[in-house]
Amino acid sequence: MVKHVELPAGVIEYAETGSGPPVVLLHGLLMDHTVWDRVLPLLPDGFTYLRPVLPLGAHRRPMEPGADLTLRGQVRIVAGFLDALGLEDVTLVHSDWGGALFLTAHGLDQRISRLVILPCEAFGNFPPGLPGRVLKIAARIPGSIPLAARQLRVARIRRLPVLFGQMARRPLPDDLVRGWTEPVLRDPGVRRDLLAYCRSPLVESELVRDTEALRGFTGPALVLWSPDNRVMPPEHGRRLAGLLPAGRYAEVPGAYVLSMLDEPETVAREIGEFLTR
Repeated sequence: MVKHVELPAGVIEYAETGSGPPVVLLHGLLMDHTVWDRVLPLLPDGFTYLRPVLPLGAHRRPMEPGADLTLRGQVRIVAGFLDALGLEDVTLVHSDWGGALFLTAHGLDQRISRLVILPCEAFGNFPPGLPGRVLKIAARIPGSIPLAARQLRVARIRRLPVLFGQMARRPLPDDLVRGWTEPVLRDPGVRRDLLAYCRSPLVESELVRDTEALRGFTGPALVLWSPDNRVMPPEHGRRLAGLLPAGRYAEVPGAYVLSMLDEPETVAREIGEFLTR
């Protein structure tokens, strides 16, 4: 069941299941909460699993006109989501989009007690790899975002390295990708939101500094990296684990960035053991 919560930037939809300490699972650009559908049934009972749909291009409700959807603004939206629901002792799970790693740098991580970090943007890798660079360029060409979204709906085209070919080792189901791309094709407000994020300036030195601020996060952390992916450098996983005072490093062999789709059993097992340890 999809619920919603109102923030100053706009309405954020989210899915919620289970009961117990909150586990918040994030997603990347042009994706939504359904990226976790294969893992969710395999996770342990005794926790509340919340999957917000962030305004990163697959959200169904456009944000308020003028909302800050830069990287810093998106970080505040994540913090605002936790605040609005009054969540405490949160385990925050990162994947693909790395902006929420910066909650600590911005002094917004008080509600978070534990981290799980799957392959995601970090340090200066914003936007990440070949697919990220292509999307950044496309965002500056009028009309190219709907074109790219339509191409993602064609299985043989989305397997190209410039699209999802380096994101997932296993072919992504048509219905999953249709759900991700439908909002940006249907709604000009959603396209506006995505472009606002993709066109926002990024300063590499600030990105590195804000990532390294994770040295100040003292809670338990699991860095669950995929060493075979070409988008999020393998050395970033070990580097993140080394930054975190209570960080532990583990790997998901055979997966690319979207390890929860490539190897859901392994991802669920590692996260489950971390949650119940």
